[in-house]
Amino acid sequence: MENFIVSARKYRPQNFNTVVGQSHITTTLKNAILNQHLAHAFLFCGPRGVGKTTCARILAKTINCTNITKEGEACNQCESCVSFEKGASLNIHELDAASNNSVDDIRTLVEQVRFAPQAGKYKVYIVDEVHMLSTSAFNAFLKTLEEPPPYAIFILATTEKHKILPTILSRCQIFDFKRIVPEDTVKHLEEIVEKEHIKAERNALQLIAQKSEGCMRDALSILDKIVSFSNGALTYENTLEHLNILDEGYFFKLLTHLTEQDLTSAMLLYDEINQKGFEGDTVLYGMAAFIRNILVCKDKASAHLLESIEGWRDQYLAAAEKIGTPYLVSALNILNESEIQFKMARNKRLHVELALIKLNFLQQAIELSMEDGQLVKKKLVDSHYPIHTKKIIPLSNIVVNAEAKLVIETAAPTANPVSTPVAPPKSATSPTAPNMPKVEPAATSHPVSANIGGKKSLLAVLQQKYGNDYNIEEVKDAISLNMETLQQCWNDYAVKMEKELKHSVAGTFRIATLQIEDPTHFTITVPALTAQKFVEQERMRLMESIWDRFQNRAIQFSILVDAGEKEDVPLHLKLNSKQKFDHIAKQYPLVQKLKERLNLEVNF
Repeated sequence: MENFIVSARKYRPQNFNTVVGQSHITTTLKNAILNQHLAHAFLFCGPRGVGKTTCARILAKTINCTNITKEGEACNQCESCVSFEKGASLNIHELDAASNNSVDDIRTLVEQVRFAPQAGKYKVYIVDEVHMLSTSAFNAFLKTLEEPPPYAIFILATTEKHKILPTILSRCQIFDFKRIVPEDTVKHLEEIVEKEHIKAERNALQLIAQKSEGCMRDALSILDKIVSFSNGALTYENTLEHLNILDEGYFFKLLTHLTEQDLTSAMLLYDEINQKGFEGDTVLYGMAAFIRNILVCKDKASAHLLESIEGWRDQYLAAAEKIGTPYLVSALNILNESEIQFKMARNKRLHVELALIKLNFLQQAIELSMEDGQLVKKKLVDSHYPIHTKKIIPLSNIVVNAEAKLVIETAAPTANPVSTPVAPPKSATSPTAPNMPKVEPAATSHPVSANIGGKKSLLAVLQQKYGNDYNIEEVKDAISLNMETLQQCWNDYAVKMEKELKHSVAGTFRIATLQIEDPTHFTITVPALTAQKFVEQERMRLMESIWDRFQNRAIQFSILVDAGEKEDVPLHLKLNSKQKFDHIAKQYPLVQKLKERLNLEVNF
């Protein structure tokens, strides 16, 4: 049985002319070879599978070829080229930096550089995935890379240029490889299927090129898989099935339902897509790419950016003429947000259906925001406008209006059940007072203040109008501090503490001395700190009791400790940490010996 060789290896380019999609690189390298302007260090960077390592090998083979053609290509017939094709060339050394990234590996490479080539002109060192080298390995490589022997050439290849040290970048001639465009990929695939005698539809090859996203190696791998799947006959249908790609026909149908606001049909179509095994994120991603393709077809100048097979191009152009740009941009924004939040959603299906519901009513929302066929946009103004505020009505105005209204109501004859309402007087410069709660007048048992000069007081008016609904009381005047009332309040609170079984607090209150300093402040003198703490614990409740007794919340007190008497404080409260240890060591000498023998230190 013959060993199978994958297409990526079997059809690997052997000279610069067969490299696909990198003409700007190959032309530069061929001119440098012909003009003998070769740099001593190259850095090939770009996406995966675009030909970096291939170009490095072709360059290494070409500069050692003894019969270089006029186009700057290797002859593939000399001894150097033949040995390179067989993999037996001693002038070309490849190092995988992903698995040989230590300082010792680079030092071994540097040691080999000292020896001149036995045959050929140059010794070429290809270091693949160079970004995987450690920082120490990069530093060990710097001096050799800056001043190598005249026969040594280094070719570094990487997919992550940003991870390489700037000191390495400054010593290399940098070549940036680009992604291969779908047209070049399709053309290369057609050449391969022709050589392999495989029947393949062009639409199927375009799907493969679209799926590979500019990576030729991926395109060739996909081609090998589908050839095995389809038994050597590539069609559009089996390629769709194998690549798990949603047919764009579904998206055209879905867009038609959404623009016609046919939500039922759109939901049924999504259910059909879901039954075929396509996940919600695939639908969101595919729909976003579909809307993007329609958007780029709005202008002929950008129509070449369409990423689709040729069979759908006319339908894209027709859809772009029917659908407005505001709808496409808004739909693309909704799909993008839904795709970002898809991973966080617990109910994946509901999340996708919610996006479809938004798209279904999007056209209606845009029409509501249109004016004369144009979108309404926020306008910039040159002048500043003040913030609209509501004037606060003084309480006196409200009271005057309420009194006037009440006078009118009481002055109306009781025999006439229907009376004409009279509006309360209002100032020409002030806004109308807000409506007061409507309560029917009723008899009240609350005492009403006497009339003053034939006019009722405010308290009488409020009691007559709202007496049955609210407990209206007149604010009492504050009482200044006096010793008799204060002492009585103090003794009552001590009795209260006794009833609550707080005997220590009650005892403290009985031995405390009160002294009035001014009408709103008094002092309490206690004999010890512990007594002060007892009073402080009851401060809030005590103040509430005093405020209620004197009807004055401005009253405050301060506590003084009489230093004339010594308080019997426990020993453990008097001593600090060091004094406590000394006291223990004095009582128990073994504690001191233990500290000294173990060389301990005490954190005081």
